[in-house]
Amino acid sequence: MESEHQGNVEEVEEAMESEHQPKLSPMRAFQALMHGRQNPSKQVGEIVDDHTEDGIIPASKSLPKAFLLHGIEDDAYTSLSEYHDYEPCLEFDDSELVQQSTGLAPLPPELLNLNEELLERPASDGTIEENFEEELAKAPEVYTEISGSLDEESFSDLTGTGLVEVVGDDEVGRRIIVVSACRLPPNKELHQDKLLRYLIFTLDKYVEQDYSLVYFHHGLSSKNKPAITWLWKAYKAFDRKYKKNLKALYLVHPTNFIRIVWQMLKPAISVKFGRKMMYVNYLHELQQHLNLEKLCIPEQVLENDKMLLSKNPRAAEIARVSAEKIDKVVAPEVDATRKELSPPPTQQFGVSLQFIKEKNPDMIGSIPPLVRQCVEFLSQPDALETEGIFRRSANKSVIMELQRACNRGEPISFRDDPHIAAVLLKTFLKDLEEPLMTFDLYEEILQFQTWTNKAKPRQVKILILERLPLDNYKLLKYIIQFLWKVQDRSCLNKMTSSNLAVVFGPNLAWPPNGQMSLQAIAPINAFTDFLLENQESIFII
Repeated sequence: MESEHQGNVEEVEEAMESEHQPKLSPMRAFQALMHGRQNPSKQVGEIVDDHTEDGIIPASKSLPKAFLLHGIEDDAYTSLSEYHDYEPCLEFDDSELVQQSTGLAPLPPELLNLNEELLERPASDGTIEENFEEELAKAPEVYTEISGSLDEESFSDLTGTGLVEVVGDDEVGRRIIVVSACRLPPNKELHQDKLLRYLIFTLDKYVEQDYSLVYFHHGLSSKNKPAITWLWKAYKAFDRKYKKNLKALYLVHPTNFIRIVWQMLKPAISVKFGRKMMYVNYLHELQQHLNLEKLCIPEQVLENDKMLLSKNPRAAEIARVSAEKIDKVVAPEVDATRKELSPPPTQQFGVSLQFIKEKNPDMIGSIPPLVRQCVEFLSQPDALETEGIFRRSANKSVIMELQRACNRGEPISFRDDPHIAAVLLKTFLKDLEEPLMTFDLYEEILQFQTWTNKAKPRQVKILILERLPLDNYKLLKYIIQFLWKVQDRSCLNKMTSSNLAVVFGPNLAWPPNGQMSLQAIAPINAFTDFLLENQESIFII
């Protein structure tokens, strides 16, 4: 028995060292585990033969060592991924899956006791026609005791780790949030409930608008991996308001264990939510969806991607060709930029307010033509009362087409879609060479929450009335007064001043390096909310 057991181990290790490791099917692995549970008398590695009636391939050939050796230490587990077999240990606490004698532990009671109404209930399609305000008001019962204390708890030990970062917007104005597992502190230093509270506390700043989430899985080890029951608890804690506006979840460098867990939880997870998740095996695949230069990818993740490519020549060739295509597209644009000392006189996106003013001498009241066109369209009653205005994204290709047309000086049409005009307005502010609140005022805005309530009105007036350039002041006043009209219809459009502050705050102020930290989000949003609530007494000129 001992020699046979050792033979199985060596056979698995040889398979893992092979450059072309056979792909593991999550369902086959799950079936093999279930078969082992139903036939505990069979020895490990002798579950079935290649040509048995069950059709399950031999465990010694298809299942990695983590599934074959139930009795070894946790740190000896290897990854279940096709090409990720050099990770030091399994991603999640597999003691809940793999037992000494039973093979597969029972699922959590929450998964086994699902009623038929939950399984048969149609999933939400996420359209704004739904009456979702009532749903947003319902806090999840499983997390009521935690949600009430989020504002009081300090997360200073987590905010500096870089575990969660906000890296700006994509092409259609959606916030990009990056979570890096390699920066997760060890379990001994961080209680998992606090981690969940921190994630909720962070996402609360963005869930009122569309956003994308990027999860770098590499770096999760036995020291910092959460339990599967924690995953299920987290899914329940993130109620509908978090899932509704999540437009894409990119799971980068996934392992087969993740896929197996997903198959196990799939019956209890919304079909619509499942469609938002995308597996990304290599970084060059992520480049097709997002600009990697904006993501601040951890060095460990970059090195892991290189290692994975070195083990898969075919993927490495695809990555090389993809990089060459990007260079061919970018190089002519760079050359054209160098040849042109200045952009065309009709350009409005990606230039300064001074440039727009110089090239448009007939501009009324220092308001760029595009901004005035957007505001006038959105000021119509039907547009002003659109539910979720400024919170919804628009079609990416349509937005880019309208941007190019605007920069060429061609007339543009919003196609009777308020969301297109709303996204163009946010994009204009985001693409300014310098933020509307200027770089000089950025550090002082970050101190807003440290000011006393008595000092805030005076300090804000000094910044706005005395230190902000006149053209910036006029445009800021124009936009804030318009947004006040939007929040005045919040009973219909659901956009309160705080919701609008979350959307517009990061588009009005950002640091010179362009990378805004999580610590900066709260004071910037609070400052913007204060402007909206007190616009009549602040903009007096």
